Amino acid sequence: MARLQRTLSNVSDEGDSDNGRVGIVAGAIEYPNQPALAGRAALRTGSDHVRAFVPDPIYEVVASHDPNLLVDRYAGEQFEESAVERTHEMSEWADALVIGPGLVDADGAAISEAIDRVDVPIVVDALAIEPALEADLSNAVLTPSSREVDPIEDAYGSLEAFSQETNAVLVLTGGTDEIVAGGDRLQNETGTPALTVAGTGDTLAGITASLLGQGMDRADAAELGAWILGKTGELATAEYGPGVVATDVIDRIPDTIR
Repeated sequence: MARLQRTLSNVSDEGDSDNGRVGIVAGAIEYPNQPALAGRAALRTGSDHVRAFVPDPIYEVVASHDPNLLVDRYAGEQFEESAVERTHEMSEWADALVIGPGLVDADGAAISEAIDRVDVPIVVDALAIEPALEADLSNAVLTPSSREVDPIEDAYGSLEAFSQETNAVLVLTGGTDEIVAGGDRLQNETGTPALTVAGTGDTLAGITASLLGQGMDRADAAELGAWILGKTGELATAEYGPGVVATDVIDRIPDTIR
């Protein structure tokens, strides 16, 4: 806990420095708000620039969410091969990337190829997790929920074995969030049952990517990201009670970091 508090203090004290750029590949017609939630979370965690890369039909929806969020688009309704090169170009602009929130009906091979071509740290979330198992994950943080973890355990036997064999870091979200890195597993000590509300997984992805973009080690970013989400959820719940929504949590991220 003391180490996390020191790390959090360092993040808070870096306001005058370059706090990084985050790219977000997310969203579909069925889930047009996920890119904005992840993007707002990254901005509230301190990133200087956040750019969402979304399918053309939801471009206007995402762009209208927040004037602080940069938004770009690709043709078509789903992420496919034609979007891989543009994703790579965005990764050359970014210091960290998120891929997966709301990425319905995406081409799994295209997701795997995009991850392989990204050189910056990448947060792999939600619908990108299963196809990502075919990619190089040595620079990745995966953020599966308890409903999304089966493909990993089926392929590797356990999350600990997966982290050792691939060098990936995981944040398993659930009743108690757990961080798995280098074959070791630890529990996050913050949180509230209210964090089961829709959108908090996107929030965690944005927070973690922001920390990665600010230069943090993947294991530290995973641990601190889970801690920030949990503590911020506690602050939001204290104010709103059981009616907390994801945007309430996002807006209190600076209070936690402060």
